[in-house]
Amino acid sequence: MSELEKGDHVTWRSHGGTAEGEVEKKITSDTEAAGRTVRASTDDPQYLVRSDTSGGEAVHKPSALHKTSAPHEDD
Repeated sequence: MSELEKGDHVTWRSHGGTAEGEVEKKITSDTEAAGRTVRASTDDPQYLVRSDTSGGEAVHKPSALHKTSAPHEDD
């Protein structure tokens, strides 16, 4: 998978369904984010994402995120 960047639209599995949102930032060191301690490094980064639906933040490993072309919009 190509590297994700801020502003990329992604999907991920969440509570038995699929969530959509936007990459807020790449995390490459241990930090506090989305209400928890995140263990990350340059070799093992994680990404802070914001849900399109709830506006909530989450942190995921790159393998859990799937880049999409654009947000889905209701007609």
